[in-house]
Amino acid sequence: MAPARYLVPAEAGLIALDWGTSALRVFRMGAHGEVLETRHRPWGIMNLPPSTASVADGGLGAAFERALQDTCGDWLAATPGLPLLACGMVGSAQGWREAKYLPTPTSLDALARGLTLVERRDGPPLHILPGLLQQGALPNVMRGEETQVLGVLAGLALPADAPVLIGLPGTHSKWVLARRGRIEQFYTFMTGEVFAALRGHTILGKTMQAAAAPDDAAFARGLEVARGSDAALGLLSHIFSTRTLGLTDALAPTAQADYLSGLLIGHEVASLARAQDQTPTAPQTLVLCGEPDLCRRYAVALQTYGFATPTIATQATATGLWQIALAAGLVVAPAPSPSHPFTAGSLAA
Repeated sequence: MAPARYLVPAEAGLIALDWGTSALRVFRMGAHGEVLETRHRPWGIMNLPPSTASVADGGLGAAFERALQDTCGDWLAATPGLPLLACGMVGSAQGWREAKYLPTPTSLDALARGLTLVERRDGPPLHILPGLLQQGALPNVMRGEETQVLGVLAGLALPADAPVLIGLPGTHSKWVLARRGRIEQFYTFMTGEVFAALRGHTILGKTMQAAAAPDDAAFARGLEVARGSDAALGLLSHIFSTRTLGLTDALAPTAQADYLSGLLIGHEVASLARAQDQTPTAPQTLVLCGEPDLCRRYAVALQTYGFATPTIATQATATGLWQIALAAGLVVAPAPSPSHPFTAGSLAA
């Protein structure tokens, strides 16, 4: 189904939604794709606002509509025809409406053609991006990260055939091989979730104490162990050293979490390096996109393992949603803007 078009004021552009499992982030975007305002609410798909005592629940769709109205109802009222475009887990089987996975490799245009439409009783429909499925003996999926990747690519002045490696560190870290407007291959590492599980639910966390500030020396020590002479023993052997170094007073309780972080990220980047060694044309451009301190850690790890200095991307999700909206015909192509959503350089300094 072709996306619906609506007449809106000239200064209006798009309401873009990054709708995940635990939170909802929305962007009010101007006619040139600039972010005018950002809001954040705890209304992820697993934590939708309840109905009031005087109003019947109305089912799952009503709960999603309540979350939408609570987050940006005033925007919708002020510009009733403003198009709505969402990415993330809102398109999962547990979301507002399931948006099927597209196979990789895929392109910006294919994602734009694959939007799922959710009709709303009052106002324009919500358009939801599909996720991506990478087939193989060990299938891989992403839902939401594809939008960040497209946002990153939009800010890079590279030849169309130049490969780019984009890292999206987080709970489930993604590493995406892409070219202009096209996603070709990706890897997933459950590094963030494993760190949280080890710290909160194993004996390793029993001797850890919160630190007043990140312990970069402990983190670097973990990186070095991950790439040391006994690296062949693997991650499961190395993580136990978090406990034994603490028991022998070689690692302070406040340093143990950062050391463990270094071990996990070190093994992730080492695996990535091995995968890149098997790639015929290794990307010369490397970009990180995510929470600033986490990107800083990954920048240190990447350079420790011999990767190039990464570029750091910001506002990639909003930029990616705008690119999809343009390709889908939800908004009109703007005149060139002098603003640039990225900051080049390393966070490791």
